[in-house]
Amino acid sequence: MATAKKSPKKKSTRPIILVTNDDGITAPGIRALVATMKKFGDVIVVAPDSPQSAMGHAITISKPLRLDKVSVFEGVDSWQCSGTPVDCVKLAVNQILHRKPDLCVSGINHGSNSSINVIYSGTMSAAMEGAIEGIPSIGFSLLNFSLEADFGPSMKIIEKVVKNVLKIGIQEGTLLNVNIPNLPTSKIKGIKICRQANAKWKEDFDERHDPHGRKYFWLTGKFVNFDTGKDTDEWALENGYASVVPVQFDFTAHHAIAHLNTVKWND
Repeated sequence: MATAKKSPKKKSTRPIILVTNDDGITAPGIRALVATMKKFGDVIVVAPDSPQSAMGHAITISKPLRLDKVSVFEGVDSWQCSGTPVDCVKLAVNQILHRKPDLCVSGINHGSNSSINVIYSGTMSAAMEGAIEGIPSIGFSLLNFSLEADFGPSMKIIEKVVKNVLKIGIQEGTLLNVNIPNLPTSKIKGIKICRQANAKWKEDFDERHDPHGRKYFWLTGKFVNFDTGKDTDEWALENGYASVVPVQFDFTAHHAIAHLNTVKWND
């Protein structure tokens, strides 16, 4: 008796979405992001095995990197990495996917990455590494540091952003920095495309002594916004909007080139 032939497994036509973060693979924010991304594509998670906040664009070069498959998210292939958020993206592309995913999303970060914070952020650096690889990339942050934060309103904003990015794409050489106010859905007024505000941290160092009398310092300070513009991420967030800032990794100050060329450098 002839046995029935098994039909070949159909290849998924859904986008491949890489999810990462800097708060670690067990953080509530990444769980919320994975749940949202499953609506849009086939999700792969590669995230740090421990918190890596404020790591910026650091990569690991002085010690081995560990990459272990874990069961953290139901129905989603996931790996935890001993390195930085940027290491996670590099390993995902080169060792796990062996191709560029269709989208890279990072977060949801516990805390703001607006204004100058984008420079220090591991969340945004992971997304930036995705953009450097030529992958449409987005970093998401909620203005709430608590592990008990309600990510429900954030997920609704993220759905709108991702739906539109999958529709129109992101210009080459750029990525999106999305910050979401810590408000209930009914209080979020919408989404605003913004520029990065001129703001910075005014740091102080608290000098202390350990039990052996040795001096050490603890970083403190406050965030100061010098920008009164109503087109900035800080204004949007303070006024109940989610901010979307297009960011580029070409750090060239193009406007300064003409000024520098007013002198003869080789005389």
